[in-house]
Amino acid sequence: MNLRAKIAVAAGVLLLAGCRELPRYFAGDTTIARAGGKDLRLGDVRSVVPQGLSGDDSAAFMKVYIDRWVLKQLKLQEAETLFSSSAGDIDKMVEEYRQALLIRQLDQHYVDRSIDTVFTADEIAAYYNAHKADFKLDRTIVKGRIVRFGEGYRQAAKLKTLMGARSEAQQQDFRDICEKNDFTVDDFRDQWIDFPEFLSYLPTLRSQSYDSVLATAAVQEMRDSHAHYYFQIDAVLREGEPIPLERLRGTIRRILFNQRKGEIIRAHEEELCARAAEMGEVKIFADEKPKKDE
Repeated sequence: MNLRAKIAVAAGVLLLAGCRELPRYFAGDTTIARAGGKDLRLGDVRSVVPQGLSGDDSAAFMKVYIDRWVLKQLKLQEAETLFSSSAGDIDKMVEEYRQALLIRQLDQHYVDRSIDTVFTADEIAAYYNAHKADFKLDRTIVKGRIVRFGEGYRQAAKLKTLMGARSEAQQQDFRDICEKNDFTVDDFRDQWIDFPEFLSYLPTLRSQSYDSVLATAAVQEMRDSHAHYYFQIDAVLREGEPIPLERLRGTIRRILFNQRKGEIIRAHEEELCARAAEMGEVKIFADEKPKKDE
């Protein structure tokens, strides 16, 4: 019987274990596979079978599991033979990783126990103002508004006047007209948007520069074969200028969180060292001067 056939038999045996009492020779923690000098026992396999699998699904799962286990042991055995000379280096790396994992878990324990994750608007603003020079835009961003309407609209001139008006009453008239006529309005006055994205709402060409439209806050217009567009750019920040605070709140929260986390870890380290020194648990022998030979 070849290896895969034997694995299939072992999977069938495990399936029987889930359906009825095992025969005496499969009772207890019986070995169901052996490879690479290691044994796979029935108890090990029982614990990994997902609950609720049907008989056929359970047998299929176990066949795959045992197959992978056997292959893993064979590869490990070959690797240990081929790389026996570097076993010490591997053990050292494993131990260093184990130590790093334990220390990380310890640090996280004290962070979780002590950290305050609430940051006030004043704290965020204070950090922003102190580090504004570190946050520079790599592209132009704008605030503005675009309205799209049919080419044949007779009150287009009035719509343009109302769009550029400053009074709230006229702005309300503008909104009423747009709503009544079902005009498409894309309003980005309360948020910064990348300039290329703003242009994507207009009939523009990627190959053409539109920096000239940034020079005025007045209502401007464009047309295509289907519609008429009015747009107004209220604010502009160019590449190299400071990134506005509203775009950085999440980033600054993460920075402040990491600062608090670092402070908690350092405070614990200092306390740990001080306590160990007080108890006489630490001695640095390198600080002692060697005794002269008599």
